[in-house]
Amino acid sequence: MKRRLFFFIFALALLPLLFCGGYYTFFLRQTVSPPTPITISIARGSSFGAVAQKLHGAGVVSNVFSFKLLARLRRDSAAIQAGDYHFTEPATPGQILDRLVAGDVQLHRLTIPEGFAIKEIAERLQHSEFQDAAAFLPLTREPALLRELGIKAASLEGYLFPETYTFDSRTNSRQLIEAMVDQCLAVLTPALLAKAKEQNLNRHQLLTLASIIQKEAGNNSEMPLISAVFHNRLQRGIALQADPTVIYGVKDFDGNLTRRHLREITPYNTYRVPGLPPGPIASPGQAALQAAANPASVNYLYFVARGDGSHKFSSTLREHNAAVRRYQLKQ
Repeated sequence: MKRRLFFFIFALALLPLLFCGGYYTFFLRQTVSPPTPITISIARGSSFGAVAQKLHGAGVVSNVFSFKLLARLRRDSAAIQAGDYHFTEPATPGQILDRLVAGDVQLHRLTIPEGFAIKEIAERLQHSEFQDAAAFLPLTREPALLRELGIKAASLEGYLFPETYTFDSRTNSRQLIEAMVDQCLAVLTPALLAKAKEQNLNRHQLLTLASIIQKEAGNNSEMPLISAVFHNRLQRGIALQADPTVIYGVKDFDGNLTRRHLREITPYNTYRVPGLPPGPIASPGQAALQAAANPASVNYLYFVARGDGSHKFSSTLREHNAAVRRYQLKQ
């Protein structure tokens, strides 16, 4: 009789454990799908309990206590990474925890077009998901960072390579700048720099000339011809007379280039100051860099826009004036 009573009491005591074990097994195997796709931000230093509560409130996990127990048993409570996590598909608690530990955060894409100046890049960042945009512009002129990156210039203008970059909520401006400069320096291969040296251009001058070509060209096929015009002018001591450089030197340019702007002496007014300007005026792409180092073998000294994205090239001022009358003055 006593033995039966003992087994009965033991069974009663074991039932809650069996129930809890069964429930926990069910919890681990159950997939949960949020009601709607949702992005959850986990800040640096967040406690795991706060994270579990946030996931539960969003419908990503079904039970806070069980999820915290899972993390404790796996010793992952302190291993989760900050960032934005996007949840759409059904997942088990273990799969959710795997993502948090791996830092499988939401990635954003940022495309910098060829020919963008630093101010335009900063503006694009301001209108993107990039969370550290306010620090970007000051850093591009920070002397300590320029020295660290090996850039001997007043700013990083021209050294931020136009490309598509991916970032997450943890990416800061310094990291993005370093990635952009690294990409630029990777494109400036020893072979390209050697070709530039043959044209009497160092790295900074190559980027400067390429940036002007980038702003002047309507298409990549004309870049070697435009490059030839500028090289020919530099060799003959003729002012480059490039409108984009003048515009770059005008503070708060309103889109209307005037005769007053062309007469004003600034370091970037290539109508008044001979030679290349002090530095790049935008971020040149690979085609413009190649063109700057490899000009076409032609004797052109002038070009004028036809109005269809292409240019008319001329070797003499007489030919150029005729082209201006035809394509610009419509005479």
